[in-house]
Amino acid sequence: MNTLATALGLSLAVLVVWQLLDWAVLNAVWSSPDGTSEACRGSTGACWAVIQTRWRLILFGLFPFEEQWRSSLACIALVVVAVLSCVPRFWTILRLSVLWVAGFGLFYLLMAGGVFGLTPVSPDRWGGLTLTVFIYAAGMLIGMPLAIVLALMRRSRLPVIAVTTGLLIDTVRSLPLITILFTAALILPFVLPAWLVGDKIWRVILGFALFFAAYEAENIRSGIQALPAGQDEAAQALGLGYWNRTFRIILPQAFRIALPPTINQFVISFKETSLIVIIGFFEVMASGKAAFGTGEWAFAWVEVYTFVAMIYFVFAFSLSRYGAYLERRLRVGHN
Repeated sequence: MNTLATALGLSLAVLVVWQLLDWAVLNAVWSSPDGTSEACRGSTGACWAVIQTRWRLILFGLFPFEEQWRSSLACIALVVVAVLSCVPRFWTILRLSVLWVAGFGLFYLLMAGGVFGLTPVSPDRWGGLTLTVFIYAAGMLIGMPLAIVLALMRRSRLPVIAVTTGLLIDTVRSLPLITILFTAALILPFVLPAWLVGDKIWRVILGFALFFAAYEAENIRSGIQALPAGQDEAAQALGLGYWNRTFRIILPQAFRIALPPTINQFVISFKETSLIVIIGFFEVMASGKAAFGTGEWAFAWVEVYTFVAMIYFVFAFSLSRYGAYLERRLRVGHN
């Protein structure tokens, strides 16, 4: 029976793989010379010509066509900053701070324009993959320091601070992300003074960062609680103050212990950026939908969503592999 089940399983797997290969590669239409869907009419394979024709819309959204080189450079700048952040040479607070401040400054300069002869482009015209990467990176950059603060405040010896912080964390964790995003985008303008409202994109980023921070704070707190009490007691015996004990002894070890759930939270948060389409942002999912939204390409929705899924896969898989590298480097789980 085991042999029969294995044979049936392998046969089914081969059949599925062959059907996918036949549809996606062998009988696929890869290009359209005239930029229309006529080349795909009557084809039994995938119509990748829609990607060739509509890739600019998917990657750049509503960003002005003649200025899309700026969006490309801005996205590349953030990706380069993220890659450099993974290099051990940059693993100091000063170097990482300078790197990310410079990277975000360059991104915002390229996207917003208004200086150095660049045409001004308002945030409501940003879109596509660039907007997804920006919201994710900004949310993580704001959310991680906030998570550390929340984790330390929840462990405070002052009951008022500890209970209030715990209530905030548990409240945010009990709400769906879409609720927080709706509140930040649509409700806050009614309850805040005009000078404090700001642009919708920054309110959404702050809501996204708060949601990430609430979950990550519990990961960090679990790492702190897993440390033997003797670590902190030994540091106190050496005369180290609270901040030296926390940032030189406690937090480095806590992050090492909490590395697996932290990487998992980063991966989940990247995939959750797709929710911002519901509140009116033209990110990569909305751009993909617009790519086949015309009558001419309406039949190619599977190809477009497959392309968008591959974009998410590349980013999420890269994060998970880097997390596995860090676990091996730091020997997480080894004595």
